[in-house]
Amino acid sequence: MPDCKILILGGYGTFGGRLAQLLDGTAGLRLVIAGRSAEKAAAFRATLASPEAHDIAVIDREGDLAAQIAPLAPDILVDATGPFQAYGARPYRVVEAALQLGIHYLDLADGADFVAGIRQFDDAARRRGIFILSGVSSFPVLTAAVVRHLMRGVTHLDSVRGGIAPSPYAGVGLNVIRAIASYAGREVALRRGGQDATGCALIDTLRYTIAPPGRLPLRPILFSLVEVPDLRAIPEEWPGLRDIWIGAGPVPEVLHRGLGALALLVRFGLLRSLSPFATLFYWAINRLRWGEHRGGMFVAIAGHDADGNRVARSWHLLAEGDDGPLIPSMAAEAVIRKVLAGQSPQPGARAATGALELADYDALFARRRIRHGIRQDADDAGPLPLYRRMLGTAWDELPPALRAMHDLRASCTACGRASVTRGSHPLARVIAALFRFPKASDDVPVEVTFDVSGGRETWRRDFAGRAFQSIQSQGKGAFERLVAERFGPFVFGLALVIEDGRLNLVLRGWRCLGIPLPLSWAPGGAAHETARDGKFRFHVEIGHPLCGRIVRYEGWLDPPQPI
Repeated sequence: MPDCKILILGGYGTFGGRLAQLLDGTAGLRLVIAGRSAEKAAAFRATLASPEAHDIAVIDREGDLAAQIAPLAPDILVDATGPFQAYGARPYRVVEAALQLGIHYLDLADGADFVAGIRQFDDAARRRGIFILSGVSSFPVLTAAVVRHLMRGVTHLDSVRGGIAPSPYAGVGLNVIRAIASYAGREVALRRGGQDATGCALIDTLRYTIAPPGRLPLRPILFSLVEVPDLRAIPEEWPGLRDIWIGAGPVPEVLHRGLGALALLVRFGLLRSLSPFATLFYWAINRLRWGEHRGGMFVAIAGHDADGNRVARSWHLLAEGDDGPLIPSMAAEAVIRKVLAGQSPQPGARAATGALELADYDALFARRRIRHGIRQDADDAGPLPLYRRMLGTAWDELPPALRAMHDLRASCTACGRASVTRGSHPLARVIAALFRFPKASDDVPVEVTFDVSGGRETWRRDFAGRAFQSIQSQGKGAFERLVAERFGPFVFGLALVIEDGRLNLVLRGWRCLGIPLPLSWAPGGAAHETARDGKFRFHVEIGHPLCGRIVRYEGWLDPPQPI
């Protein structure tokens, strides 16, 4: 389609508006921003980078849709309104209008029943030569694309878990809240143990850490079961699937838990529905917000390869700032861009699970602060060294000198030189003495001995005869996806973050005798590893707000040698 007109119903709403932003400025593309209010449509159009290239229209979905849409002559009709769970007695009125007019159709539906029911129009769509795709959003399009990607080398899929965790500042639309409120506390159809079963929406939970390899992870997030098309569409694509679970992890967690508590009232029959409270929830979640302006998504699979070996893998996505809220609309953007490139979906009506592959998202993510990657989880990791296991697909981003230092498969030692600076505060001196940190020196020999056993690494650092050691292992629980480093009674959770070839060790939490302590109380400072002149170089600073610098040591090491 060299010239293409896209009609977006709900074009100034949360998801329709974001789709318009993503498509704005595309050559040969004209948008029609449609809804019930001409004023709102015009106001939104004015916020676009090229408003003069687009039109507005007033369309009431309760009226004669075909008569309202026909004069606009769109090539593709996108329904981004909702809530799709509450479309009433004739939920497919927009689809029927598209069929009548012979217009291609997409929707961003998140209702499992609505998406599953779209197939009833398959024969009619084929006769008209148009495509009708339902659920063109992260759930289920991105989820299904990720599962297919993770399935490489896997012959049998046993389980799928997934979840989306929006930033607290993402801005949740009222229709999304209405949809969630409509099914909160009610049974949701899914697969468990290879059988058709049910879970309880917003009551069934799990905690998970989204951590793209080599990036600063999100903190462990509580996810609650939601009713999404994936719960039906993915088992249909993989009939042997035994278990599937999809959740959402809104933050702050206190609001999330409050919503879950109200869902229990519905579960036990004390409330008929949370729908009457949707407007209140909408007000609360868009005003009572704090925390990091970051969001993410994960998909984890477990299965078996051709030899019967168990495989467990996970895909992690992290979106910074305002880029995350755009992701649910990117599936529709990608489909439309493929149409513009002459790669239209085949005629017929179906769920959109097979419309895109993960590679179709690469160019869309690359334009934003969106990073993603794959981890080989415990069952699939094998005897990999700790840092290689923790970094996953980001391992190859490290310079060779850093890979050589951390590719520890047996006990070894590395030698080099360092300079050491000590703090002058009396408390800093006491702490340095307790932990046997090295004395101040401009040039001192260093020997680091690495003892590898049971997936853990003991690092013994000897600065001219003054030695101290720590034990590093793969973190669990609150330290999931972090390196847990133990110094005596203290354990520190460190994120491995790669930036421009430098490996940063970022403190994300700490404990004393197993008791979590506030991060603001923690000793801290810059800690990173680099490569220069082919050598491994380290820089470690340890300080505390009460006493300033405790110790700083930096230097280089030759490649490790077996003991």
